Amino acid sequence: MSETDLPGWDDVAAAADQLGLASTPAELHGGLCGWLAGGGGDSRSWPALVLADPLLPAPANGDALDRLRTASAAQLADTDFGFELLLPDEGQVIERAGGMFAWCRAFLGGFGLSVGEKKLSDEGEEALGDIANLAAARVDDVDPEGDEESLTEIEEYVRMAVLLLHADCAMGPRHRQRLH
Repeated sequence: MSETDLPGWDDVAAAADQLGLASTPAELHGGLCGWLAGGGGDSRSWPALVLADPLLPAPANGDALDRLRTASAAQLADTDFGFELLLPDEGQVIERAGGMFAWCRAFLGGFGLSVGEKKLSDEGEEALGDIANLAAARVDDVDPEGDEESLTEIEEYVRMAVLLLHADCAMGPRHRQRLH
């Protein structure tokens, strides 16, 4: 397993249960990625930061939640655009769509907690608005027969939108600091 490989859905779910977190793996990953994309610090105690509960313990070093953090941070910084969403395993379109909508809702929460006063590019504003629209979507709007290809395209769009927001809020400020 490389530094950029996300742990599996079941491993993240088990680690979340162990810490008493009432969030799905998609929600945890979405919130974490929102936090990181908004410029939040890469911290081992990320659940307390992302879930806005300072009493939550930090994941054990090397457990699935810790690996989720390190892999997500590495993927977001990957210049080859290797970022992935942690969604339910290949299965029913409805389950995957529901996972993606939950991922987007959690992303918005994490992003909102960390973005502060940072200014987004016009493209970043549009990408954030599109993620917000997906976060508001409902599973009963999904056609289980015809939406498999559409869901794959939307996942790809969300992936690129997150990378754009990360560039606006996390990468851009770091590069500007290096120039001064």
